[in-house]
Amino acid sequence: MKSSLTMVSLLILLLFGTAPAFADVLLVDSIQSAPRIQTPQNGFTMSQIRQQYGNPVAELPAVGDPPITRWDYDGFSVYFEYDLVLHSVVHRAANN
Repeated sequence: MKSSLTMVSLLILLLFGTAPAFADVLLVDSIQSAPRIQTPQNGFTMSQIRQQYGNPVAELPAVGDPPITRWDYDGFSVYFEYDLVLHSVVHRAANN
């Protein structure tokens, strides 16, 4: 009985002990292989973004309260709250 309990414990340890290591490696590989895109920093104004990055490919109208506006560029989108950058998001590659 003791031997089978030890075997079961060892099997569980092997199954669950190695899975997170593989997941971490895949995540790190994915991040390292992603292209680096310079995106706008939080707090910049719409005019500063337009000056630095040019006109966006698309400007979506403001939604909600506070108003959130999205500008799409090639490779990333910029979200504004009123006139200030709230967040920038890099677009996912088409093959992912």
